[in-house]
Amino acid sequence: MSLVMRQQQILERVKVRGYISIDELAQHFNVTPQTVRRDINQLAEAGLLKRYHGGAAIGSSVTNTEYTMRVSHHSEAKQRIAHAVALAIPNHASIFINIGTTTEAIAQALLQHEGLKVITNNLNVARILSAKENFEVLIASGRVRPDGGVIGQATSEFFRQFKVDYALIGISGIDEEGTLLDFDYQEVSVSQVIIRHSKHVFLAADHSKFGRNAMMRLGELSEIECVFTDESPNEKYMQLIEKSNVSIVIV
Repeated sequence: MSLVMRQQQILERVKVRGYISIDELAQHFNVTPQTVRRDINQLAEAGLLKRYHGGAAIGSSVTNTEYTMRVSHHSEAKQRIAHAVALAIPNHASIFINIGTTTEAIAQALLQHEGLKVITNNLNVARILSAKENFEVLIASGRVRPDGGVIGQATSEFFRQFKVDYALIGISGIDEEGTLLDFDYQEVSVSQVIIRHSKHVFLAADHSKFGRNAMMRLGELSEIECVFTDESPNEKYMQLIEKSNVSIVIV
């Protein structure tokens, strides 16, 4: 297979999948990971896709990857992040949890706790946590998205009624200036209220979120108390995290 043909097929597979890892591409084409990285670098330089640590994606700032794809992306990393976040939450705490596949993994990890009061706009989180008899789970009203997220003005107003101990939030992207980014302006509005009405804000973001682009500005890293991630971000991000006086937990 010529280099051009392989690059074309890589691009086609990324378009179909939304995101695909270097290891999977190397196995599919029976080449080394280094060869795939070179192909991805050339495609990224041509503006045809976006390079991420460990893989590649179509770098749209307008449309997020489909929910079924997001669930499988970096699932093991999300599990490790979720475990670390859960360890930082005491029993009998009040918690906000927003929309996201990583926050859904956190909800699963929190089932080992006792006496939590959880307010969420994520139907999947509510389903997971409502199975625990000594948890109190409140779900916000609003428009329900296909991925189980609840959004809208009524959703934001619901969260404004509370002041909780911890906010556990996910994000779609973090740019090199420390801006937290997401795709849905209504989801962003809810998450902004969640941040303002919490004593402690924990951000759960796997390594692929660093440098990922999205259209809507949610806030700044400086509004976060602690970032939980699976790999150390590059030096520029580490300096930004330190300058923002944000803690980081790398699992």
